[in-house]
Amino acid sequence: MTVPPGGAAPQGRPQRKQVLLRLDPAVYEALARWAGEDLRSANAQIEFLLRRALKEAGRLPGDTGPLPRRGRPPGGSAAGPPKP
Repeated sequence: MTVPPGGAAPQGRPQRKQVLLRLDPAVYEALARWAGEDLRSANAQIEFLLRRALKEAGRLPGDTGPLPRRGRPPGGSAAGPPKP
């Protein structure tokens, strides 16, 4: 879902920043493999690692929220749509 510039994010969530990141292809492939092993997207893996590095360095801001939950929102049917 796209949020218009200056607009509010859906369901009261803060708007997330988008950044262009250039990586060496070999670094990206290693990161993507690691993300797959951890059942994360490459983007979620990058955010996880950045947050961990910031925390270890004592630079993670105190008002930083938790990592957003990935996947389907709660309350849906785990079985998916009915099969014909």
